[in-house]
Amino acid sequence: MSAPAPSPLAIVDAEPLPRQEEVLTDAALAFVAELHRRFTPRRDELLARRAERRAEIARTSTLDFLPETAAIRADDSWRVAESPAALNDRRVEITGPTDRKMTINALNSGAKIWLADFEDASAPTWENVVVGQVNLADAYSRNIDFTDPTSGKSYALKADSELATVVMRPRGWHLNERHLQVDGEQVPGALVDFGLYFFHNAQRLLDLGKGPYFYLPKTESHLEARLWNEVFVFAQDYVGIPQGTVRATVLIETITAAYEMEEILYELRDHASGLNAGRWDYLFSIVKNFRDGGAKFVLPDRNAVTMTAPFMRAYTELLVRTCHKRGAHAIGGMAAFIPSRRDEEVNKVAFEKVKADKDREAGDGFDGSWVAHPDLVPIALASFDAVLGDRPNQKDRLREDVHVEAADLIAVDSLKARPTYDGLVNAVQVGIRYIEAWLRGLGAVAIFNLMEDAATAEISRSQIWQWINADVEFENGEKATPELARKIAAEELANIRAEIGEEAFAAGHWQQAHDLLLQVSLDADYADFLTLPAYEQLKG
Repeated sequence: MSAPAPSPLAIVDAEPLPRQEEVLTDAALAFVAELHRRFTPRRDELLARRAERRAEIARTSTLDFLPETAAIRADDSWRVAESPAALNDRRVEITGPTDRKMTINALNSGAKIWLADFEDASAPTWENVVVGQVNLADAYSRNIDFTDPTSGKSYALKADSELATVVMRPRGWHLNERHLQVDGEQVPGALVDFGLYFFHNAQRLLDLGKGPYFYLPKTESHLEARLWNEVFVFAQDYVGIPQGTVRATVLIETITAAYEMEEILYELRDHASGLNAGRWDYLFSIVKNFRDGGAKFVLPDRNAVTMTAPFMRAYTELLVRTCHKRGAHAIGGMAAFIPSRRDEEVNKVAFEKVKADKDREAGDGFDGSWVAHPDLVPIALASFDAVLGDRPNQKDRLREDVHVEAADLIAVDSLKARPTYDGLVNAVQVGIRYIEAWLRGLGAVAIFNLMEDAATAEISRSQIWQWINADVEFENGEKATPELARKIAAEELANIRAEIGEEAFAAGHWQQAHDLLLQVSLDADYADFLTLPAYEQLKG
């Protein structure tokens, strides 16, 4: 008797979208279903392992480099695969979601790389998931233009030689895609985003002299990197392209991953391109993992924790040393400023800060860095040009002067700054405003002249939670309490109503965003990710 045929992948509770048939072909869905069958069980085991590790941190309030992988760290002989030409010069990378206008602007921006984002800068509505794939395919075939319905301004691609190279970021391992199911089980969003993009574009990108390149978010261990490597090996064989064609850059944006940087590169070594040092998700991860650790792990206002803070500097210096020791690119953090069209003085001050930040990164040995807006590309470019000159990178700068101990990475109490009342107000303001936009399907949102994404909301709600649970007293004598957070949130809701008017307020998701922020900020049971309960409320 023959074995039953595998159940097909089903599209569930999804309104038809223009041109979805180009993305959701039978062959592409069969590939995604095969990825799900092979790799979701291991994904589930690794998510369970995250919880076990968090419980261990709660018990010990410490982390260390892994004894079981000491031999990998001690072996000086291994390197990651040589960089392909299209990824050798990464001195400026621009980030953003894959809507049509952003796709054109990012590719035209003058940046070397565009991080095409299906993760933190994109709310995962079904439309964003599918149409984002359409837009990238159109860009590669040069079948893309856009006319802004409000301004009438038209956008079109520059010459191929002037376009940024795309590095696509799928969703993290923890998020599912509810609209695609196999046997009634939701497919991980990471496998949906990766699978559809890889299936349709891998060969097309090779024909263009590039390849399927990825940023891997929210990685918490080298075992999770190993799973991605297994996905890459299978996928390359499945579509018949050479092993090693895929390249992956891993975001070191969790505190646990910071202790496994070499092991992460080792697991991906045939497919590794580099590591990236972020800020908001990294701080969010510290709060999440050490939330039981007492006063010494209480972070001050998020804007007071710069990359020059001792424990952040330990993290970035270790990342540069680790990458260059293994032949990988070290990519720096985000310049999130959004230039004002009305206040040149604001721009002048902010541009000086961006320049100082990018000068520091280039001077520290990073090979490139991120910006959120095209106007920041020339500033970052100048900082790296000044150090690199005609060289594509500075991987030859080994930073052997850097010595980081395990305790240095979690020395949060080395900071003198303390939480402030204004910091609490800002966390509430930004949290409500970001979540409201996310519930409308927007993942990258300009708030108070900064481009914010889901990581912003995560650190905002985490700080509210941490300060309340640590009984923080602010400089004005007020204590962080649930009642104070509710009072500030109510005031912010009233301010927004007055600011935008009754009609716009009623048309938005303001009350819903207010309630969700307070839920994840005040619940005794700390939610692992804000986006998990938020996804349940996301329409479309």
